[in-house]
Amino acid sequence: MTELQQRCQDIAARLPELEADCLLVSSAANVRYLSGFAGSNGLILLTPRETHFFTDPRYSIEASKNVQARVHIVKGPLSAGAAAVIRRKRLKKIGFESASWLYDEYLKLQEQLPLGASLVPAGKVIEERRMIKSETEIATIRESVRINSEAYERALKRIRPGVRELDIAAELEFQMKMLGAEKPSFDTIVAAGERTALPHAHPGDYRLGGNELLLIDMGASLHGYSSDMTRVAHLGRVSRRVQDMYRAVLEAQLAGIAEVRDGTTAGHVDSVTRNVLRKYKLDKAFVHSTGHGLGLEIHEMPRLGKKDPTMLRAGMTVTIEPGAYVEGVGGIRIEDTVLVTATGCEVLTPTSKEFVSL
Repeated sequence: MTELQQRCQDIAARLPELEADCLLVSSAANVRYLSGFAGSNGLILLTPRETHFFTDPRYSIEASKNVQARVHIVKGPLSAGAAAVIRRKRLKKIGFESASWLYDEYLKLQEQLPLGASLVPAGKVIEERRMIKSETEIATIRESVRINSEAYERALKRIRPGVRELDIAAELEFQMKMLGAEKPSFDTIVAAGERTALPHAHPGDYRLGGNELLLIDMGASLHGYSSDMTRVAHLGRVSRRVQDMYRAVLEAQLAGIAEVRDGTTAGHVDSVTRNVLRKYKLDKAFVHSTGHGLGLEIHEMPRLGKKDPTMLRAGMTVTIEPGAYVEGVGGIRIEDTVLVTATGCEVLTPTSKEFVSL
């Protein structure tokens, strides 16, 4: 049995607890997780004994060669093809991913179902399984991290005063593709000067000055799997206040990493990083969670946020990324991709966390 087939079997085994006869899988990441299909239009109907895959004629060759399921090529809405199989199999309780269906699509699906059939919200049953990565997934994420860090090192050599944020973002993305990445795993964040206080700044026409902070948040996507890293550098002189902020955030990040292990809670890791920043009176400048899971999506379960009860388990890949952002001064964020292990964790990101001067 292949890894994809095992995933389908494991999810199908949970249908009784969902009180469903089958499960419609519509989110792109979950479709890829169960089938390997990376196209833009795919739908899976999972029953206790069969996996049905629906797509349109554009993907007929790809699906017939690569998808390990009963392939249905549909002209029109894929839900209509799934409804036909539901009628034929006389399935009554149809589990569906309520988070990924638009309301109009939901109503249309209801109309297509046979009399007596009903839709049952299935929650995040697939996302829960996706939290624990297989050895194959971990190896892919590890390589994605390596590519991402190498792209950063290459691009860093080309940064100098006068370069636009957009130019830096373009260079980072060019380098990661040259190293084998398919694409960035999210829109690359590049911010300079006081704009570093914007946690999710979009790179623009702003040109780096001679004495400024530079924040880069970037990730590479490899075979669908993401990496994520944030580093802060500076050009020229840096103020004592910024140096102190950097030391505080680094201490918080290292303290958070030290608490990552099988059996601890996501909320505990978050509280540890906040407590460090509170010591330096920067806790109110920390405006997001300590981290998040990543894999086929850049933001996956678990969320390492305040009081989150999710238990960390060996095989999870998460980010640890505390930050502090002060308007008129700037922002500092330090982020690594981390693998949870039975005895602690492994920091996958090889890039130095030294406060680099360019």
